[in-house]
Formats: sequence, structure tokens, C-alpha cells
Amino acid sequence: MKYFFLFITATLFFSCTLADVKVEVLSERTALENQVLGSYNSLDAQMLLSASVRAVDTSGKIARPPEHSREYKDTIGAMQTIDFHEDDLDRFKRLGWAGENNQGLIEPFPIDRTDVPEQLSSFADRYTTQEFTYVISKINESRKKIMMQVIYMNENLDEVDLPEVRRIFAKINADEALAGDKVQDETGNWVTK
Repeated sequence: MKYFFLFITATLFFSCTLADVKVEVLSERTALENQVLGSYNSLDAQMLLSASVRAVDTSGKIARPPEHSREYKDTIGAMQTIDFHEDDLDRFKRLGWAGENNQGLIEPFPIDRTDVPEQLSSFADRYTTQEFTYVISKINESRKKIMMQVIYMNENLDEVDLPEVRRIFAKINADEALAGDKVQDETGNWVTK
């Protein structure tokens, strides 16, 4: 009987599972980097909310959305432009036609249609140089608007801080780049991640 209780106790002890603990290691960010990232995330959340807001007043009628400044609308439009072109940009990067520069912008490279992976061949054939240039310019224009809005959202920042904000955005974009993407380091050298 004693062995039976030991067996049951051992079985219960070893069959118990501990709570699943997830440990995330965060990189050491400066206060400014956290501030910029927080502002950007706030803009992203506002973009999602602006697309889904539809209010009904107490009488059941659809209410007008709140009025926003021109800068706010432009920034939300810039966020939407970046989201709209995200798939194309990912493909440009996979083809080696674009990379993340150290100013927080997209750097276009010459379009090379040789050695295009089969799953990207119809995409590569479809894009003209003019369309490619247009998409890159729209993304960069949108990124610049967002960087300026981040500066305006933070009382501790001014337009003279733009080079530092660009560096922070470049670091974020480089960190989010996928394996095989071209990324420009702080010294100006291009590396493949």
C-alpha cells in the first residue's frame, strides 16, 4: 500500500505542468526611442480607429464623425498609404529592388529582372519602372509625414530633432526587415540581413 501511495504521488507530481511562462527580452532602448515608438504606435491605433468609427446618437441616427485637423488627416492618410503598399514593398525588397536606408526611408535600386524567383515573376513582369518609382516615392513621402507628426506629438521634440527621429525610424525598420532584405547601416554600407 505504501508503494501504491508513492506511485500515485509521484505520478501526480510529475504529470503536473507549470504555467506556461513567456519571457520576452527587450532591447535596451533610449527614452527617445521609446517616445518615438510610442507615438508611432499611437498613430497606428488612431488609423485603425478612424477607419472603423461610426457613431449613433441617442435618437438612433448616425452621428457625424469628430472634426480633425488637416495634419491629422494627412498623417492618417500617410499611414494608410504605407499599409496599402506594404505587400508591393515586401516584394520589391525580396527582388532586391529596394532596401531600408539609414534615414528611415526606402532606397530604390535598379530593377533587375534576371534570376527572379518563379513565385515573383508575374509581379516583376507587371511593374514598370515608372510605377516602381511612383510607389517608392509615395511610401517615402508618407514616412516623412509620419516622422514630422511624431515630432509634433512630442513636446520634447522639435524639427531640429528630425535627424535623430530619422535614425530611430531607420533602426526600427532595419530591425523589422526580413532575412534577405537590404539594409543600410549607420556608416552608409549596405548589408543583406
